[in-house]
This record gives sequence, structure tokens and C-alpha cells, in this order.
Amino acid sequence: MSIDFSVLLTGQGLTALLTLSLMEIVLGIDNVVFIAILTGKLPEAKRAAGRKIGMILALVCRLGLLFSITWVMKLKATLFTVMSTPISGKSLILILGGAFLVAKATHEIYEKLEGEDHESKTGGGTATMGSIIAQIIVLDLVFSLDSVITAVGMAQSILIMVIAMFVAVGVMIAAAGTIGDFVHRHPSVKILALSFLNLIGIMLVAEGLGTHVNKGYIYSAMAFSLLVELLNMRFRKKQQPVNLHDNTQILRRNPA
Repeated sequence: MSIDFSVLLTGQGLTALLTLSLMEIVLGIDNVVFIAILTGKLPEAKRAAGRKIGMILALVCRLGLLFSITWVMKLKATLFTVMSTPISGKSLILILGGAFLVAKATHEIYEKLEGEDHESKTGGGTATMGSIIAQIIVLDLVFSLDSVITAVGMAQSILIMVIAMFVAVGVMIAAAGTIGDFVHRHPSVKILALSFLNLIGIMLVAEGLGTHVNKGYIYSAMAFSLLVELLNMRFRKKQQPVNLHDNTQILRRNPA
């Protein structure tokens, strides 16, 4: 790979940049959702800063891995075999990262369903910035590994890869606030997002064990589920005034 600025003046280079940028944005969706949920546990005044730090760390991880691409490619070498399945350094990262994501998402779902809702009681999150950033770094590394390997497979110019990553993270930073606020305001969407992250974690473990899973199926299923939930939200919002009106009529007919 070489740094050749003239590649940006060719149609092929611009097409590669656009395609890779879009791919990096799609691959960053799960990262944005994860960061939005984690930073939602912070006090409200610190959430925006937490999201920006998380996104910047995602970019740092991606660029760091990209410029260490020789080391990244060595991660594909088999370290040992388990039940005829070769395990490489990349496999270990995906398995451990996926297991962490499954455990984290499952724990968050349990807290929402069975645990105490500290945010509603205190009026804000109770987590510390340091603990949230530490968790973001772990998952940024896993998501960035997938992102960088995809970039290397799609483009030959390191300049195009770097620009695409900056574009993708820029879009992620711009969208993180809107996504974070929306997820935080709607508990049902938060559960859906956590279920999505659980599914991504299982997929990462499967990938680490040598079973390729097309992300397109997962994103399509998630998009359909989100569409159904948005329709449910619209229906609940439409029904609420009707219910209030009905209650008023009942009170008028049956005064105390």
C-alpha cells in the first residue's frame, strides 16, 4: 500500500472512497448504538462529551490498526486448534470481544427488566466517565478490527482508507447525539438495541470459531424490527389521547 494523492483525481479512486465510506458507516452503526447506550448511564451533563470521546477513540483504534496492518494480518495465523477448528489471534479477539458484548448486553437487559432503574430515581446516570470509557475502548478495538480488515479488502490505497475512516467517524459523531437521545427517551428501543448488540456479539463469537455470518441478514432483520417498533410507537402515541378522552367520559358519567 502506498500514499498516492493522485488516486483521488481518478474515477476509480473516488468510487472506492465513496463505497468504502458507506461501508465504514454501516459497520459503525453497532459501535454508535453501543456507545449511545453506555453513555446513557452517565450524568446528563457528561453524555455528549462521553459520546464524542467514544467516537474519537473509535477513530484512533481504526487508524492505529490500519497503520499496524502488517501486525493485523499476522493475526490470521493459526495459534492452535480446537476440535478441528483453527484459532488465530483474530479469532481470539473476536471470541473474547463477542463474549464481552453478549455479557454486557444481557446484563443491561436484565437491569432494565429486573433491576432498579437508577436513572429515573436520581434524574441522571450514576456511572463514572472512566468506567464507561474503559468499556468503550474494549469494544472499539473489536469493531475496529472488523472495519480495518474490510477496508484493506476493498481498497489498495491507504489514503482512501484513512479518508473513509475520517468520513465515517465524522458521520458517527454527528449522528451519535440524535441516536443517543432517541434511545435514551424510548425504553423499548433501548431493549431492541441491546438485543441487536447481543446478536452482534453472538455473530462475532461465531466468526471467531470459523463460521461466517453475513451481516446483511442481521442488519436487515434489525431494520425490520426497528420499523415495526416505530409503527408501535406511532400507534401508542395515537391511542393515548383517545384513552384520556375515554377516561374523561367515564368520570363524567360516574361522578364520585
